[in-house]
Amino acid sequence: MGQLQEKHGITLLGNTLPGTCPMCAVKHDPEQPHNNQSLAYQYKFYDQHGRFPTWADAMAHCSDDIKAQWREALAERGVTVGEEDAQ
Repeated sequence: MGQLQEKHGITLLGNTLPGTCPMCAVKHDPEQPHNNQSLAYQYKFYDQHGRFPTWADAMAHCSDDIKAQWREALAERGVTVGEEDAQ
């Protein structure tokens, strides 16, 4: 069944699969960023914040070392990550 959130009215159907991140529905180490490309993450984040997430948001919970590694890897692929985007 779906659920309708009060804040921004996004509906998500079902739960994430067992063993996956409850926020982004992807299996990853909790110390690593959420999958910013995951539709589950995008809609859950939108429901909480009223906007779609950036990579800075996806890695906001990570250590500074992991953030630096991800920023470098994303930069190699032409993606610039700014701190000011994270909430």
